[in-house]
Amino acid sequence: MKVLVIGSGGREHVLAQKCSHSKLVDEVFVIPGNDAMSKVATIVSEIQESDHELIKDFVVEHEIEWVIIGPEQPLIDGLTDALEQTNAKVFGPNKAAAQLEGSKEFAKKIMEKYNIPTAEYQTITNKDEAAEYVEQCKIPIVLKKDGLAAGKGVIVALTRDEAREGIETLYETQNEKVVFEEFLDGEEYSVMTFVNNEFAVPFDCIAQDHKRAFDGDQGPNTGGMGAYCPVPHISEEVLQETNQKIAQPIADALVSEGINYFGLIYIGAILTENGPKVIEFNARFGDPEAQVLLTRLDSDFVELLEKVYKKEPITLEWKDESVVGVVLASKGYPGTYKKGYVVEGLEELDQYFVSALKKNDNGQFENNGGRVMIAIGTGDHIESAQKNAYEQVSKIKSDILFYRNDIGHKALKAQK
Repeated sequence: MKVLVIGSGGREHVLAQKCSHSKLVDEVFVIPGNDAMSKVATIVSEIQESDHELIKDFVVEHEIEWVIIGPEQPLIDGLTDALEQTNAKVFGPNKAAAQLEGSKEFAKKIMEKYNIPTAEYQTITNKDEAAEYVEQCKIPIVLKKDGLAAGKGVIVALTRDEAREGIETLYETQNEKVVFEEFLDGEEYSVMTFVNNEFAVPFDCIAQDHKRAFDGDQGPNTGGMGAYCPVPHISEEVLQETNQKIAQPIADALVSEGINYFGLIYIGAILTENGPKVIEFNARFGDPEAQVLLTRLDSDFVELLEKVYKKEPITLEWKDESVVGVVLASKGYPGTYKKGYVVEGLEELDQYFVSALKKNDNGQFENNGGRVMIAIGTGDHIESAQKNAYEQVSKIKSDILFYRNDIGHKALKAQK
């Protein structure tokens, strides 16, 4: 069969690789892809992921059997709905279902209605009212822009001054919808869940992301500076509780609301003293969690999609190894950064996935975005996988990139 992956980042790079390894797949295409994906797929860079009509025409013309939508924006914009007019099966929720990620308020209201554990919240749509609120609310407080913000619309204000600054950042106009959430303390973890309406299958291997820009969880929130799996200090019992209280209930809640959901639900969870609670839902694979989880996944990915589509029993097979992924980002990210700097050494890496590199006229890779790539290390345990990952990082030569030096540190600390 022929498979089409939509997107151009590291998550789509690993999805294309997994599809290319499937015994069911003859050819993989990526729209628009990036130059580093050419080893695993045919890159269709002349079509943009926002051009639904051209994508639809491509799917029909090339007789694509599966379309896998990687990023959130095409889901929010209704690409799945557009592709329903073709014969392709689409892994990714329709526009109505993608609100689970597209609107923080929508997700909070569903959780509130169906008693899914999450932080208490308040939505404020006026900047002046928000300014008054942060003068008397409990601190720390979490501010979340209601819509999509590429992983940068969340501010964890540890002080009242930071809350005031957060208002200035998120209220670009006088009237913006911002969700103010109770700060939850605990260990964060990410659970990916295959969902076909009431049929929900959470991954039995979880990942842990590192959101802050700098070592020791310092600096601003980002889309993710690295991840690792498995997470040895989050127990099987916690995972089962997450499934019972969050994964299955959110699938059932969407059905009850008359929403048809087929795709993946990412549960950004936190283990509090009162048990697992939801920090956020995404309507697609997390990035960079996807890169480490799918590296460790031993099952045929497209075979899994077929089983989810048919609601057949699924057993996920995992390699007997740990995986650590270290993100290399452009200096200045998640704020402003410069593009067009040469990045060398990729050919020396054992495994990596690219988010924002493109080839210049001389055939050299240049940075072309904030998070540029992720170097993958594997090993018998987290410590050896971490060592291997940073050995990979050391082979990259560039004046523009930075990275954290402590990806996986929470696992190592917990094991001591």
